[in-house]
Parts: sequence; C-alpha cells; structure tokens
Amino acid sequence: MKKYDVIVVGSGAGSAIVDGSLAHGLRVALVDKGPLGGTCLNVGCIPSKMLIFPADRIVEIQEAKKHGIHAEIKHVDFHAIMERTRKYVAGSESRIRQRVQNTPGLDFYGTSGHFVADYTMEVGGEKIRGKKIYLVSGARPLIPPIKGIEKIDFLTNDNVFGLKEKPGSLIIIGGGYVATEFAHFFAALGTKVTILQRGERLVKEEEPEICDLLKEKMQERMAIHTDTEAIEAKREDGSCRIFAKSEKTGGNQEFVAEKVLIAAGRVSNADLLKTENTGVKTDKRGYIKVDNHFKTSQKNIWAFGDAIGRKMFRHAANKQADIVWHNSMHDGDEKFDFLTVPHAVFTYPPIASVGMGEAEAKKIYDVVVGKSVYSEVAKGFAMQDNQSFVKAIIEKESWRILGFHIIGPYAPILIQEVINAMSSSGTVMPIVGGMRIHPALPEIILDALGNLREPN
Repeated sequence: MKKYDVIVVGSGAGSAIVDGSLAHGLRVALVDKGPLGGTCLNVGCIPSKMLIFPADRIVEIQEAKKHGIHAEIKHVDFHAIMERTRKYVAGSESRIRQRVQNTPGLDFYGTSGHFVADYTMEVGGEKIRGKKIYLVSGARPLIPPIKGIEKIDFLTNDNVFGLKEKPGSLIIIGGGYVATEFAHFFAALGTKVTILQRGERLVKEEEPEICDLLKEKMQERMAIHTDTEAIEAKREDGSCRIFAKSEKTGGNQEFVAEKVLIAAGRVSNADLLKTENTGVKTDKRGYIKVDNHFKTSQKNIWAFGDAIGRKMFRHAANKQADIVWHNSMHDGDEKFDFLTVPHAVFTYPPIASVGMGEAEAKKIYDVVVGKSVYSEVAKGFAMQDNQSFVKAIIEKESWRILGFHIIGPYAPILIQEVINAMSSSGTVMPIVGGMRIHPALPEIILDALGNLREPN
C-alpha cells in the first residue's frame, strides 16, 4: 500500500491544494476519474457561457427594434457554436491532464476511488493511504424519480454539450440556474422550449420580484409552467412525452418534445466515495458535513466546494481552497464568510446577487430597503429599460450591506462594486464616497441607496 502526505480527491478547486502541497515538498496523490478540471471547466460555467454569449447577441438583435433598429438574423450556425465550445473544453482538459501526468512528486490516479478504511482508499484495485485528505469531489445532476425516465435518452448538463444537431423542441425539467440558462440559449437559437418547474417560481433562491420579472421576460420566448411536477416519461414515435401534475389543481397535462433536459438540482458525489468507511459524516441530503473551518467529522480530513452543498460556485470553492490550505498546513483558524459569496444567473435578463434576501434579513435585523429601476439614471433611460432594477438591503443603524440584488443588463458586472464594499468595510460608505462616470450604468447602485426606506 502506497502512503502519501496528502491525498486530494477532485481536480477542480482541489488543484490548489495539490499545487500548494507539491510546493512544500510533500508526497501527493490526486484521485479523479476525469474529465480533469472539475465541473466548471467541463460541463458547467465555462462551456455554458460560451453558448450564452451568442444567445445574448441574438436576443439583443431581436429587441433592437425598440431603438429604431430593424435587423434580421439570416442564419445561426448551431454546429459551429457547439464545436467551438467542445474544442475549447477538450483543449483545456488535455493541457491539465498533461501537466498532472508529468508533475514530479505527484501520483495521479485517473479512475474512481472509494474509502475502505480510515484514511485508506481503494483506487483502481490499489490501496493508498494519506496523512491528510481533502475531499473536493463535487456533485452530479439530480435525476428526480420520474416513472420511465430511464427509458428515454434525456439530457443533463453532463451531456448536453455533445449535441450535434439543434433540437426542434425541448422540455426542460427544473427551474433553477442551470434550467433557465439553457432555456435562454436554446430559445435564442430557435428551439421551441418548455420549462416544467415543480416550485412556484423560477430561480427560487432569488428575490420574489426578481423571479417574477424573469418569468415575465422569459415567457416572451418560451412556455413556462410553474407548480408543475413531471411524473412520467415515455418515448413514442421518435418524441419524448412528459406527463405532469399541477401542484395547485392536481390535474394532469401532457407535453411533447424532441428532447428532454433534466436540470432539477444537484446531488453530492460523497456516496460514491463511501465516506462512512473513513468516519466522514454526511447530512440528510448526502453532502459532507464540515465545521466553519471545513473540517469533517474525521481528524485531518477536509471537504469544500460542491461536495459540501453550500454556495456551489467555482469562485466560492477557489476561496475555500485558500482557507483550507492555510488552516490545514499552518494550524490556522480562518473562517469563510458565506454571506459575501456573490453569484450570477446568465439568463436574459441576467441576474446578480450577494448576501441576504429581504425576508431573511428582516428576521434578524432592523433594515431599510432601496430600489431603483434602470431608467431612473441617464444611461438606463437611454437604454429604454424601465423594468430592470436594483434592490439594496441595508442594516438601518450600521449601514452594513446585508444584501444586494440586480436583474438587468450587465448585472454580474454592476454588482462588483457592492462585492468590493462588502469585503472591505462591509458598509455602504465606500460606495457613497466613490465617484462614478456620468452618464454610466453604475450610477444605478448609488441611486438605489438614495431610495432607502423602511420596508412594509
């Protein structure tokens, strides 16, 4: 049995632990069946944004007539868009693989592994043991218990990038980030899209008024059925049939499409690792339990990233990796602030949020809330955008930023000023004291703060 100073499971954000360990002269094992680079590079944020960028351009052209511009899209090359994405991902994964395979001091196990005893894994028929172990094993698509779903050739974010032909019609089961982003992409390229969302709202983690506006705007380009649960799937005459039940009326509906994409959530890969064999506990959802320092229930084993099921974004995992490395190698006690983790949803219109929602904040703090519609500042008026908006949630006495939420063009860029303020003073003062170009859209951030009022 080979023994290592460090075993890292997962080559996404876990790569930072590998690099740090090697730099300290430690003997390291990396376990990952691949593709290397994690979800973000291969089947997540990077390839999806390569699809969404051209989708954004298409919708912008379609909406340009409100500015007096009458343009026509003659052809969209689905194959070229998909092939460009696949080529980039394959090239990046190949470069990571070559580096991993040729790094001195690193043993790479490119296969599945699972725990068989404390600190001991079986990988490809071989047993390895580590003094310190880092579980960055990620998550996979959740497949809901739909009768007959295994009998149809459904898509998930794991295989959708392999499509060679654009589907004429598509049913998307789910209404979260992944579902709405792919719905935007396929609808922009001309696919007839139908979303079946079991819950009351799309992207339910967002503010209610953001969810409402997103649904209103997306319904202009696709069919959206909320409070609708898919219960059965059949393949007939070359088409996929999904039978669904209304959560409100109990009535049944039938939907037919060429393809079905399941985007109903994520499930931890901890079960594949059999973490119970090394004393690592999981929660009722199957995600690995950790404390505020990302320590698991077993000494000298840490877990972070999607494996723990909180703020499942690559930028969060990268920051967690830095904290885990410092704490585990230098006996540190640094904690991770989940409140300041921002995120974006690259739908159309896009969404960006950081911190608490209004309902959550009001339970704990005395708050004031400010809103501003884009058209209330000069640049937004020029854009003729009287629907997109910014919402600020501020603690009344301290002026601490508790939450900030944006839906509209450039939302993921606009929110960066707020993120910086939250990570520095934590209050609105850096924003209020700063200067902005006029007329430019960042003025909307300050305008929202100027409209702070006590909520109803």
